[in-house]
Amino acid sequence: MSTNDSPEEPGGAGRPPESPKSPEPPKSPEPQQAPESVRPPQSSEPPQSPQPAQPSPSAEPAQPSPSPEPSEPAKEAPEQPEETGRQRLAAGLWPPRVSRAQLIVALLLFVLGLGLAIQVRSNSDSSALRGARQEDLVRILDELDGRTKRLEDEKQQLEDQRKELENSSNQAEEARKQTIEKERQLGILAGTVAAQGPGITLKITDPTGQVQSDQLLDTLQELRAAGAEAIQINGVRIVAGSYFSDENGGVAIDGKKITQPYEFRVIGKPQDLEPALNIPGGVVQTLEKEQATVAVTRSAKIVVDALRAAKQPDYARSSS
Repeated sequence: MSTNDSPEEPGGAGRPPESPKSPEPPKSPEPQQAPESVRPPQSSEPPQSPQPAQPSPSAEPAQPSPSPEPSEPAKEAPEQPEETGRQRLAAGLWPPRVSRAQLIVALLLFVLGLGLAIQVRSNSDSSALRGARQEDLVRILDELDGRTKRLEDEKQQLEDQRKELENSSNQAEEARKQTIEKERQLGILAGTVAAQGPGITLKITDPTGQVQSDQLLDTLQELRAAGAEAIQINGVRIVAGSYFSDENGGVAIDGKKITQPYEFRVIGKPQDLEPALNIPGGVVQTLEKEQATVAVTRSAKIVVDALRAAKQPDYARSSS
């Protein structure tokens, strides 16, 4: 038999020898938990910092934090006088602080209230009519019919008055227009108003000086008979009371001497005026016998601008 080098241990033959166990490192004691900080009661003193937790034996001791210095007590504000209830109410009401939304809401509420008031009033009126007796309803209808008839009569009267006023105003306007037109016509005949229109120009040249005032008067009468409405001779307006006279070396009209050539400006119908002067034995042939030269010219516009001063009658007055 072979013998083993290691001694045999009890406990069984053939078991290997157990190796010695290594010693386990010692466990460090767990650090104790720091107790929860208790909130100190509120006081005027500043709060104290909580006590730091005790460090574990293996940890290094923490340096203690310096405690904050107590702060100075706050200065108390001066006491304000308490406001009364009226003062607080007045301060809340004035100045008013109204926003746009509040204004819109107030307007809507006003419209709603107005509509409700109208509705209530109409309902009260209708309810009053529903509760009325038949005799009362008949009386109300009669009053409404009478009022309607009176209003219709007043309307008709006003319409008649309006028509009368329109007619009278139209008549007055027409009378005014006629008066203005009559005044203009009378002014043309009286020579106080300038006139223009179609007509002729008659020019008489008398180199020998044989033309006398009576021959010019005959020419004027022939023109008036042919329809002349306005006549002017050498700057003198001819009117119903005009007269001709002979002066030394010429002719005078209404006392005003004129010299040749004698120029007639005549307003009228040219188709009637010119033939009236050229008839056989008429004005033109008579003047030519006196060795005068006569020229007649038609024109679409003859201006008669010589005026006569309006003479105020001494005794005659208007009867209207």
